[in-house]
Amino acid sequence: MPRKPFSLTAYLALARGRDRLDALSQTWPKRPTGPVLWLHSDTRTRLETLMTLVTRLRMQRDDVSLVLTSDSAKGESYTLDGVTVGPPPAETPTDIQRFLSHWRPDILVWAGNGLRPALIFEASRTGLHMLLADAADAPWRQPSKRMIPDASAGALGLFHCIFAQDKRAAQRMRRLGVLESKIEVASPLEPEVFPLASHDGLHEELTAALAGRPVWLAAGLLSSEVDSILRAHRRACRLAHRLLLVIVPQDADDEPVMAELCHEIGLRLARWDHGEMPDENTQVLLAGDDTELGLWYRIAPLSFLGGSLVGKTGGQSPMMAAALGSAILYGPNVGQHLDAYSRLVAAGAARIVKDMDSLSAAVSHLIAPDRAAAMAHAGWSVVSAGAETADLVLDQVNEWLDAIEEQA
Repeated sequence: MPRKPFSLTAYLALARGRDRLDALSQTWPKRPTGPVLWLHSDTRTRLETLMTLVTRLRMQRDDVSLVLTSDSAKGESYTLDGVTVGPPPAETPTDIQRFLSHWRPDILVWAGNGLRPALIFEASRTGLHMLLADAADAPWRQPSKRMIPDASAGALGLFHCIFAQDKRAAQRMRRLGVLESKIEVASPLEPEVFPLASHDGLHEELTAALAGRPVWLAAGLLSSEVDSILRAHRRACRLAHRLLLVIVPQDADDEPVMAELCHEIGLRLARWDHGEMPDENTQVLLAGDDTELGLWYRIAPLSFLGGSLVGKTGGQSPMMAAALGSAILYGPNVGQHLDAYSRLVAAGAARIVKDMDSLSAAVSHLIAPDRAAAMAHAGWSVVSAGAETADLVLDQVNEWLDAIEEQA
């Protein structure tokens, strides 16, 4: 049993409150048999990232059950990949003990800089294996209550293994007194990217048909964005006469509207779903849906990711494009994936555009093979670094699961 740090002693003494789990605990299903992996994160995005790691874990083990909690649940549950995500128990001993007694988790993977010191301490008392991932060089947060002492240092020391995003994050934890032996520097976690398939025969046929033409892709394009994209392409064609634009609509029903707009603007069009192959005179290749998206990413060294230039959809994840070797352009509306875009921009793998003028200028500049290749290589470095961290987390989880099986 761990020795309770003084900061935690004071925290627990002052953080006691009314039992709040009665109604929620009545809805819990029966604890599954076999080992239980508990995933917790302060944000939904980070929890979604952890869930992509579980996809690979389930390929290796089919007997592991999940318990998901997140501060993003805020008293109401939601589902990820068919698994219910609930709020964590309140920071009171009764709530926490009821939660732990019901689920009896074997392994806890905690992600982010949001801490719940009482929950972490009570979990450590049960003897479960505890890992902290994606620790950033940022202040540690705990449930805000007036006059509650900061128990971050004591809570961090209870984890068996901590993956810090960089050396500064590791130094921050060492200053708090966390043992050096518990800290390992690793890149930020990124969602596991399972590359989209591509038909080899089609790839070879298209590559031959394009005969070295410069190609860029607009993937997941909204109907409200297509006018700006087409006009940017027409302008870029003045400097690169053989430039080809491939468009993949976000909604397949928008394909006829996009085709009509191409004709109105005066761009020569081939429609993939009509069985048309691009020839030397084709300026736009319009795909009907995203069925061949893996092919288009491999064909185009430069991609604009739709849903980002106009509207408030929050954009789309850039990691698939980066994983398949494409340099990335995107608009300002990517709030749902801002962290991922920020990392790619910092690495030199992505560039923001704000309108038709800046998009056409970026395409004209980056369509040069050496420039696009440099950006694509930087993007791959970001994706592969995140994958290495995922490997570290999964290796530790598997090691603990093996030990649990041996004890059973």
